[in-house]
Amino acid sequence: MTNPTLNPWTITGEHEKYDNPWINVTEYKVLNPAGNPGIYGKVSFKNLAIGVLPLDADGNTYLVGQYRFPLEQYSWEMPEGGGPIGIDPLDSAKRELLEETGLKASEWIEIQRMHLSNSVSDELAIIYLARNLEQFEPEPEETEQLVIKKLPFEDVYQMVCRGEITDSMTVAAVLKIKLMMFEGTL
Repeated sequence: MTNPTLNPWTITGEHEKYDNPWINVTEYKVLNPAGNPGIYGKVSFKNLAIGVLPLDADGNTYLVGQYRFPLEQYSWEMPEGGGPIGIDPLDSAKRELLEETGLKASEWIEIQRMHLSNSVSDELAIIYLARNLEQFEPEPEETEQLVIKKLPFEDVYQMVCRGEITDSMTVAAVLKIKLMMFEGTL
């Protein structure tokens, strides 16, 4: 019997289609699991996806609103950004939180690691809960036009439930924190 956890794909060739400082796109010639020839495109990310859900002592969290170019729509989400591979992801999380909200936290808990698209990319997301917050001035990047909104966590949870927040990392973080609250592990 074949081991179902082994890679059933055979790569017969590859060609880089696109490369920039953030992503690389490669097209592979393959034999699929049935042994038939085909192609497979893969987007490789050069950074980790980093997300931070800040939670203050009063049970409030902070959302960042911004227009998302690829989606062609406005999005409410937790502070997020890229963290260079090879750099401690927690350092990237601290930088993103300060840049986007002006917040610094003295308590950090990694709550989730997840792949954002398992069909076309290898992007790995690492999500943190940040607590014991102090307010400073935000330091957004030039590509960011941000609106910061402080809301009770329960309101943000309801926004997720109503489909008003669609960012996958934020949805995962909010649901994970809600579960931790329910289980009493927060």
